Amino acid sequence: MRPPVLHSRTPLTLCAGVLLTAAALASEALPESGEPPASVVPGYVLEFPRDFGSHPEFGVEWWYLTGWLETSEHQPLGFQITFFRTRQSAAQVNPSAFAPRQLLIAHCAISDPARGRPWLDQRIRRAGLGLAEAQPGDTHVWIDDWTLDRTAAGYQAHLAAEGFGLTLQFEVTQPVLLNGVAGYSQKGPSAQSASYYYSQPQLRVSGSIARGARTDSVVGRAWLDHEWSSQYLDAQADGWDWVGLNLDDGSALMAFRIRDHQGRSYWAGGTLRDAHGQVRAFAPDEVTFSPGRRWRSPRTGVSYPVTWQLRLGTRRFDIEPLLEDQENDARLSSGAIYWEGAVRVQEQAHAAGAGYLELTGYQHPLSLR
Repeated sequence: MRPPVLHSRTPLTLCAGVLLTAAALASEALPESGEPPASVVPGYVLEFPRDFGSHPEFGVEWWYLTGWLETSEHQPLGFQITFFRTRQSAAQVNPSAFAPRQLLIAHCAISDPARGRPWLDQRIRRAGLGLAEAQPGDTHVWIDDWTLDRTAAGYQAHLAAEGFGLTLQFEVTQPVLLNGVAGYSQKGPSAQSASYYYSQPQLRVSGSIARGARTDSVVGRAWLDHEWSSQYLDAQADGWDWVGLNLDDGSALMAFRIRDHQGRSYWAGGTLRDAHGQVRAFAPDEVTFSPGRRWRSPRTGVSYPVTWQLRLGTRRFDIEPLLEDQENDARLSSGAIYWEGAVRVQEQAHAAGAGYLELTGYQHPLSLR
């Protein structure tokens, strides 16, 4: 889950857990009015490969890859690669070739227990001029030499970051998983608070990662989310908690909750595809996130609940982080500080799988404009 255009008490735009400051996005003055973005509506039929690609008429969009890797020395690592596209409505009527009609942001991270904190990097560019783009029709997204592409077998990503790098291939092993109702994922009581949302879980990963002067071959499992929207959270929402889990029996689980101004559950949802391919979508009253142990960042002072019990229907899952310090400080590109990291999951006290957890809105309350 990686939400769209959201705001804090100061003007910040959130996309997929990431807040974009207006000052960071626009390098030239823009008119105050512009063409409005397209709306998410129930009943839209997702089609592929068309919907693997960009949807520039919508306000916000992201491709989000997370997963667990293992080196040849059996060292566990987490990784995150995210490309965001944001539509700047005011710039749509600006005739300048340099107008930032679309902006591209990318974040990448490696969660490394031996280091004790993540390797992090981020980039931001306006689309066009051969520097950055998110193409319609199929997955082809890039910022400079950071790239994500769909291939015949699945996906490939290459990111040469500051002090580290990832070159990974992702083999599709299961069909696309449509979240919500046929890919229409509601995020609040209003039907307008929604996104189009699909996942590709249980991706088989191979490739290499570099950390400092060291390069390791890696294998693992990953999860891809692709989501786009123009209105995500309503005025009652402050933040959200999300998890995507590749379970060991081959099933896949996605769940989220939206929090209100008091930190209570305001809306929730989830999707579970079992080992036999049967898919079930969960209503808000069937999804419960119960926080456990907290961790306070020594850098930002933000406190996050890093262990959880998740109830999904009649099933219960216990979630533990690979390491507690998996905070992502993206203020240089987007103004956001959030927690996003690799987690293990147990069911009935037995290891059940692994995935990623995202926690947003713990520093500043968020509300949709």
